[in-house]
Amino acid sequence: MKYPFLSLKQANSPYEDELKQAAVSVIDSGWYLHGKHTELLEQEIASLCQARHCIAVSNGLDALRLILRAYIELGRLNRGDKVIVPGNTFVASVLAISDNGLVPVLCDPDPVTMNLDSNCVERLITPEVKAIMPVHLYGTPCWDEKLKDLATQHNLLVIEDNAQAIGAQASVDGLNGTRTTGALGHAAGISFYPTKNLGALGDAGAVTTCDDDLARTVRALASYGSDRRYHNIYCGFNCRIDEIQAAMLRVKLRHLNEENARRDAIAQAYNEAITHAGVITPARFEGMKQVWHQYVIRVVTGRDDFRARLEQLGVGTDIHYATPPHCQPCYAGLEHGPLPVTEQLAGEVVSLPIAHSVTEDDARAIAAIINSL
Repeated sequence: MKYPFLSLKQANSPYEDELKQAAVSVIDSGWYLHGKHTELLEQEIASLCQARHCIAVSNGLDALRLILRAYIELGRLNRGDKVIVPGNTFVASVLAISDNGLVPVLCDPDPVTMNLDSNCVERLITPEVKAIMPVHLYGTPCWDEKLKDLATQHNLLVIEDNAQAIGAQASVDGLNGTRTTGALGHAAGISFYPTKNLGALGDAGAVTTCDDDLARTVRALASYGSDRRYHNIYCGFNCRIDEIQAAMLRVKLRHLNEENARRDAIAQAYNEAITHAGVITPARFEGMKQVWHQYVIRVVTGRDDFRARLEQLGVGTDIHYATPPHCQPCYAGLEHGPLPVTEQLAGEVVSLPIAHSVTEDDARAIAAIINSL
């Protein structure tokens, strides 16, 4: 295939020597957990997100699970409380909620941003709703003045799913005065899954927050519930990151701004070059920094045929996500209202190549192939 959707080998090849050196340094150190790389990674991610704390953990799902569990331990949430979450997110967002005995309240997205619709959020707020989980889907910040006002007015916790948007910036200030995703709300979960803009060579994640109490609680919960060795104050988990992954991430973090800028240029090239009448390109927003974890178009009719024809012409694609959480077997009994936009998007979205091996010229060539269909 001339234009594969993603090659992780190609994505990591520019950093190969640095990654090998980092791995050797960890092996030679003899220190494989809770070492200097983890400590420095936490400092660097906190600084990037403009958050006071970062706790590196095992993966993005665990990051969200730990935040919610910590708020339960702190008495800010109780099992049975409701959390508003977009209907068109990856299932992990919803799993983190239900796994803690909380109730997901699915909200339809705005069809232009493909993120939470603030007007829909407002209609769903009841006394039982105690938190909102904005998902910065595909690398576009999910944040506006209305969402901020609703959270403040109703005293709602704001827990960002920042799995896809590290380094992005909203167009308005968050609750902590910064516009950087990861510190817009009360806490955020980050994923370093290998396909992410900042991807590990395995699973890894992080929690960021400006809340001192939450940070202490999350750190304890992630290490068997212990605040010091062999002293367990919570019934916790083993959700630690290892030193190898922390070292890998520190290498790639040095190149994150370059990677995000490159993806932005490719997205711009796609947007300018795709003119197919049956294709809706993703919106770009003034005053906002989008980081384009995925470049997602909407194919109005015949998506499967569209993808098959692209594959025949050497262009790889993917779908994020074809089956929304409320249509998954595990959530067959989940109560929810109508989700027409969620279901429409699930039938239309197509992700085009935007990972490291793609150039702006490639984007224009792929656009020309799309326009010829």
